[in-house]
Amino acid sequence: MTTQEIREKIEGIIDPSTNLTLKETNAIKHIGIDPEKGVVVLIVAIGKTGSLEEKAVKRQLAKIIKLDLGFNGVKLQIEEKRKLESIVNKNVKFIIISSGKGGVGKSTVAANLAYALTRKGKKVAIIDADIYGSSMPKILEMQHAYPKANDEGKILPLEAFGMEVISTEFFAEEGKPIIWRGAMLSSMMNNFFYEVKWNPNTEYVIIDCPPGTGDVALDLRTIIPNAEALLITTPHLAASHVAVKAGYAEKQLNHNLIGVIENMSYYINPVNHEKEFIFGQGGGIEVAKKLDTELLCQIPINQPIHHLSLYESDEEIGMIYDDLATLIMIR
Repeated sequence: MTTQEIREKIEGIIDPSTNLTLKETNAIKHIGIDPEKGVVVLIVAIGKTGSLEEKAVKRQLAKIIKLDLGFNGVKLQIEEKRKLESIVNKNVKFIIISSGKGGVGKSTVAANLAYALTRKGKKVAIIDADIYGSSMPKILEMQHAYPKANDEGKILPLEAFGMEVISTEFFAEEGKPIIWRGAMLSSMMNNFFYEVKWNPNTEYVIIDCPPGTGDVALDLRTIIPNAEALLITTPHLAASHVAVKAGYAEKQLNHNLIGVIENMSYYINPVNHEKEFIFGQGGGIEVAKKLDTELLCQIPINQPIHHLSLYESDEEIGMIYDDLATLIMIR
């Protein structure tokens, strides 16, 4: 008995969650035979795991392998098709932009880091996971639009400045708040990773995470357990105190904390060209020390010349983001 003969016997099984055969959905990902134990090793992707449909597929496979083909048993691994084929299983770097509290410029940092990586020729996607405080479409000067779907029913992300973008704001009425409980948040996060048709050449996914340590952070731990994280704070010691808590949370979730970014660090007085520390000093360094990580950069207060919130390479802050992007790339 060969693996091809086994394939021919089982590919006619219907996956009840899709009403299609395993052949039609290209569900059989691996077939192997352990000749010593007389066991068939299978990896099969179906439409929905953890369901009655999964149990039905398992029963049919066991019947054919053991009863019809005479093997001693089957070592079976069932995968969920949408997860197996999603961006999560691609060679992509996921970078979570985190903060302890709102108002520290986390979303602006996320957008500018993504844009700096794009300027360096990288293919970048942005996931706006800040459900209740979504601002990414506005930062990227995007018009409100509802995402479309392709022939497979996958969500097509929108684009801005050469980056693919998905946000909860695209799924709500313009200007209307999103009032969801935990289960709906989890469902949306899963859709962003598993149901969006991201460009297959995507190299970096920048995730604008909500401030604090709530449901979304826990969902991200499950979806992308090997993500990296950047922690955003301001120089004020009150803000940095909260940022430390968020940093410890990232470590508890086993995310790799790359380092700390101090935003709104100072303002260059246009009269005397001196730095004025409007929000105090020392917060970023304090956070980095307590978390045993690096203070990667200090970003001053300023307004972009060319865009609403994005900085170009001919601006001081744009050059800081270019350096940050380079650091991320060489890690």
